[in-house]
Amino acid sequence: MVTRQGPQAIPSEQALAESAEPREPAARASVADTARVVTRVLLPTLATGVIKRRPWVLALAQKLRAGRPAVDELRRLRRRYGMRPLRLRVPGRAIDLVLSPEEVGALLAGTPWPFSADTREKAAALGHFQPHGVLISEGHAREVRRKVNEAVLEPGREVHELAGPWARVLHDQADVLLRRTLDWDSFNEHWWIAVRQIVLGGDTAEDRELTDLLAQLRLDANWAYARPKHRKTRQRFLDLVRRQVALARPGSLAAALAAQPDNGVTDPAGQLPHWLFAFDAAGMAVFRTLALLATHPDSRAEAHAEPAGLDLTQPHQLPLLRAAVLESVRLWPTTPALLRESRTATAWGPEKTTFFIYTPFFHRDPDQLPCANTFDPALWLDGRAAANPALVPFSGGPGACPGRDLVLFTASTMLANLLQHHDFRLRDTILTPGDLPLTLDNFGLRFEVTVR
Repeated sequence: MVTRQGPQAIPSEQALAESAEPREPAARASVADTARVVTRVLLPTLATGVIKRRPWVLALAQKLRAGRPAVDELRRLRRRYGMRPLRLRVPGRAIDLVLSPEEVGALLAGTPWPFSADTREKAAALGHFQPHGVLISEGHAREVRRKVNEAVLEPGREVHELAGPWARVLHDQADVLLRRTLDWDSFNEHWWIAVRQIVLGGDTAEDRELTDLLAQLRLDANWAYARPKHRKTRQRFLDLVRRQVALARPGSLAAALAAQPDNGVTDPAGQLPHWLFAFDAAGMAVFRTLALLATHPDSRAEAHAEPAGLDLTQPHQLPLLRAAVLESVRLWPTTPALLRESRTATAWGPEKTTFFIYTPFFHRDPDQLPCANTFDPALWLDGRAAANPALVPFSGGPGACPGRDLVLFTASTMLANLLQHHDFRLRDTILTPGDLPLTLDNFGLRFEVTVR
């Protein structure tokens, strides 16, 4: 078992505590600057799909290098308006664009009060498939649902107590993928077989129907309140979730969830849809990490060395591979925006102000981060990431993702199985070390696989 200190997936409590409380009211953007934010940041983000990615749009965004104008625009706005939030000119709404790392830290440290994660846009989107999810809950309901999530997902524990059988599942599915070539469709098929067994405890026809329905509902969720809910589809999905959780198949997250008490507010089964949603993003991160390791020889050598000689049918910590996964999510955040809504007036502005954190800006900002466009997994091991309140692959503060350690275990274990005895060569030269693009289409990645 590897004993090296694992990577810090979220900003440290000290980094959040040192983030200044909001002191200055928000600056006010001009109409022209608001229009630039909408066209260069908001619309491209929405087009690719916030809840479920649209492959053809992501491919086009990569071709057009769509991420660069967004980051450059926010850098320009920060030079013009300073580090305080920027109030966009949106009729009838107070929407503040966050421009400094310290403000990110203050918002995350102030969750759920006075800055709630349950914003109107998030509730409209996630309500399509998880009406009782903790991210769109407040007050007592949020408190008890958060406790259930933490009890089952075990944040802060690098190797989950149920990880033993999961390691075997990941080993078996990776073994099927080790052919001459590997593309996204093949990887995604076997990733979901593993995810269904970890989360639901099986891969039956009903388990597959459940995840297929979730994919449909997430596409609708991309439209938030702009598209009516498909109530029959959602009801069939939620019925299947409760049925599969009630099976309580041994060794699964669903079984652990079924054991949790329900006081009529908790709705334990209602927490599971978000876990499946998160594992989709985790699969994207694994595939992008594989591309990074294929194009960075030094990191690739370390990645091959870490699992050498290990029995990967058993769980391991794998800190280097976990750091590589975190770095891929820094470079290409699977959650491109964090939203918070004030529940009382603050020095920044009035009650019900929505704060918009564009995570690619803070993850790829060369003004604040020397390694902005380079692959630097050590960032997550040497304390630099933990000291930066705006490096938030799993959010931060009281609202940090409770499944972060479970995701990192699953992702790193899959990578270890792929890399232990094989090399992967990226077919298309789309990643240049030291100048990595701001958009990477994971759906278009293809590898040639050889035995080492």
